[in-house]
Amino acid sequence: MTTSTLNESAIGRDIRLADVSKTFGDLQVLKGITLDVADGEVVVLIGASGSGKSTLLRIMSGLETATAGEVVVGGVPMHDPKRAPEIRGHVGMVFQQFNLFPHLDAIGNVTLALRKVYKMSKEAAHTKAMQVLARVGMDERAHHYPSQLSGGQQQRVAIARALAVNPRIIFFDEATSALDPELVGEVTNVMRSLAHEGMTMVVVTHEMGFARRTADRVVFMADGVIAEQGAPDQLFGNPQHPKTIQFLSRVAEH
Repeated sequence: MTTSTLNESAIGRDIRLADVSKTFGDLQVLKGITLDVADGEVVVLIGASGSGKSTLLRIMSGLETATAGEVVVGGVPMHDPKRAPEIRGHVGMVFQQFNLFPHLDAIGNVTLALRKVYKMSKEAAHTKAMQVLARVGMDERAHHYPSQLSGGQQQRVAIARALAVNPRIIFFDEATSALDPELVGEVTNVMRSLAHEGMTMVVVTHEMGFARRTADRVVFMADGVIAEQGAPDQLFGNPQHPKTIQFLSRVAEH
C-alpha cells in the first residue's frame, strides 16, 4: 500500500461527536460531549488540567474508546469496534513527547512506518520523507539523530512523520508543552502553515496566542463538558461563561 492509495480512499476530513461520555472506573471524565469539526476547520481545545480535553482528543483519534455516544471520524463510526480500524493510517497524531527512535536519524524516523506498515520501497519512502521534512523545514537535518536536534527540531520531525502518510486529519496533544519557550514558535509556525493549507486539525494547547491567531473555533472545556465555544475574537474578547472568564484571567496573569 502506498500513501497515494490512502488519498484515494473514501475517508473524509470531518468529525462528529454526539453525546459522548467517558468513564475511568468511578470517574466520569467526559459528560455528554456533542461537537462537530468541519472539513478544513482548525478547532483548538483549551481548559484547565483535568478538564477532559486530552481524553476527548484521544477518543477522536482512536487511542481511547468512548464509554457512550457516537464518534464518527472521516465517516468512520469509531464507536463500532468492527469499523474503527478503518481510520488507521488516515489520521495523524502529534504528542507532547516527541517519541522519536534515538537510534534512527530524522529521515529514518519518518520512513520507518512507510516501509514497515505501508510497504513502500526504500526509494519511494525516502522521496516522501524528504518532501515532508522539507515541509517542516527539517530537510537539511535529515541525517541528524534526535540527540543532535533541539526539542523544537525533534517535534518538527515528529510532525513530518505524522504528515508522511497523507493524513486526512491531524491531532495535536500539547505539542509545545515540553519545549523551552524560545522553541515554541518554530513548532507553532509549522502548525499554522498546515492550517493555512486547509488541513483539518484538532489541537489541545496552553498556547493562547496560537489559539487566537490560528483557530477557526476555540472550545473551552471544564469538568468534562464544553462550557463555551466560539470564534477566537468572541471567546477571548467577550467570554460568557464564568469558568471561561476565570480561566482566561488566570492565564493572563502568567
